[in-house]
Amino acid sequence: MPDLVRRFVVATLGGCAVSVSAAALARVVAQPAPRIPPRVAGVPLPDSALAGAAVDLARSACPPFLFNHCMRTYLFGGLLAERDRIPYDHEMIFIAAALHDLGLTRKYASAEQPFEMDGADAAKAFLVSRGVSDGRAELVWNAVAMHASMLVDHQPAQVGLVGDGAGADVFGSELDTLPQERVRAVLGAFPRLSFNTEFRDLLVDHCHRKPFAQHGTWLEGFCRQHNPAVQYPDLESRLLRARVGE
Repeated sequence: MPDLVRRFVVATLGGCAVSVSAAALARVVAQPAPRIPPRVAGVPLPDSALAGAAVDLARSACPPFLFNHCMRTYLFGGLLAERDRIPYDHEMIFIAAALHDLGLTRKYASAEQPFEMDGADAAKAFLVSRGVSDGRAELVWNAVAMHASMLVDHQPAQVGLVGDGAGADVFGSELDTLPQERVRAVLGAFPRLSFNTEFRDLLVDHCHRKPFAQHGTWLEGFCRQHNPAVQYPDLESRLLRARVGE
């Protein structure tokens, strides 16, 4: 039977087989991913080849709810930058936002590092492999690695935009200070897709796979809570057991 007319059973619903032709399947598979709009809520999204490659990487690595979060992270960061008059490298901060959660995916996770550093390493490797200068690649590394750290306050203001945008999207931080029609435009362009529960489950999975990786970070308490059978290092016990010069 020719391939173009061969039928495949793809689902069974209510006892009825549903089938599609190979040609129809090919058309579905071949559909290109939606294009990133050039501007959302007044914030321009870079359309360079490098930015497009970062989008492709983020789409391939992240489930849709996480990819949309990365896009909203950039857009909310851009709105906050506009509010606070912070100049920034649009292309590099966009790439940092697009790739900032790669470390939460199994493909880019190391054995022991916190996910923020894994994402930073992956983002920098992506840029260096494409000939981006050390200074710009380091900007992205810092923006990703410190996006959930108070240390970012000691960096140039643009480095903090990824963390600011992520905080706005995850916790609603400072969203009430932004024009609400622009916030709605961001959410309309990149819907949340049950982000709250999906992201919670992704973090739980991360903590189960790497229970000690988030030591000293904002996720340490969360990982302890979701690993009740794991014996975590205790600071007081370590201090009292120490025998240095005694």
